[in-house]
Amino acid sequence: MNNDTSCNIPSGCEIDLSPAHAKPAAMLYSRKAQATDTIIDINGVKIGGRGFAVIAGPCSVESRQQLFATAYGVHAAGAVVFRGGAFKPRTSPYSFQGGGQKALDLLKDVNRELHIPIITEVMDTEDLEAVCQSADILQIGSRNCQNFSLLKKAGRTGKPILLKRGYMNTVDEFLLSAEYILAEGNPNVILCERGIRTFETSTRNTLDIAAIPVLKDRTHLPVVVDPSHACGHSQYVPALAKAAMAAGADGLIVEVHIHPETALCDGEQSLSPNQFAELMDDLRIMAPALNRKLA
Repeated sequence: MNNDTSCNIPSGCEIDLSPAHAKPAAMLYSRKAQATDTIIDINGVKIGGRGFAVIAGPCSVESRQQLFATAYGVHAAGAVVFRGGAFKPRTSPYSFQGGGQKALDLLKDVNRELHIPIITEVMDTEDLEAVCQSADILQIGSRNCQNFSLLKKAGRTGKPILLKRGYMNTVDEFLLSAEYILAEGNPNVILCERGIRTFETSTRNTLDIAAIPVLKDRTHLPVVVDPSHACGHSQYVPALAKAAMAAGADGLIVEVHIHPETALCDGEQSLSPNQFAELMDDLRIMAPALNRKLA
């Protein structure tokens, strides 16, 4: 009986065990790799530095009338980037999942008419090309913060990417997710603190306000805050937005809908255009005291 358990592996079948990228002397996100703040320029809109950039728009694209009415409202109030979801990750499979390609086409129409940069979420590598054709900034949501395949492929597009912190991720894990994008040669990463899951139930999530100065200390990348998802209730959004500016954030991403009460997605946390305009007025008053200027 032959007890030889070895196997003959044909040449050419060996697995390459070397890492895809050579490890840098310092993590690319770190202040050791770059001491000065990164400022990302999207068609003249700058995110990072002394400016405070506000991104606003509806959670999801529902119709042309809804989209354009909201876009005109937030643009007039001072938003410099327009957001709108075409593909929506929802907890329930029976909830509205977004308008897909038709929604992307409407977002392109907004860009052509108002000349405002567009941000929308990409959920799947299969949709990456279509989203890139419609958006100036790719959003990678909380649920995909550690979808490393998506992070790498999105990084290779060279497009600016807004990366939302996973709702169960530590700051270290969040920064390493950003490193996946940076390692693909894409320096245009915007970090977004959007609240984490805790035992507290009075708000949708818990805004980790301390994460803002921690991130600003540890990374040169710009940091924005999503107060809408952080609390889940529109009446608390203005307070959290102001707290984010005071804590050193570089901007906000805020949900705004012309009729929050009839929104197909996240209406309870959406501001009306008038409420958003009031918030922008308050931020303009605050900004000089914090040596900031609304972009």
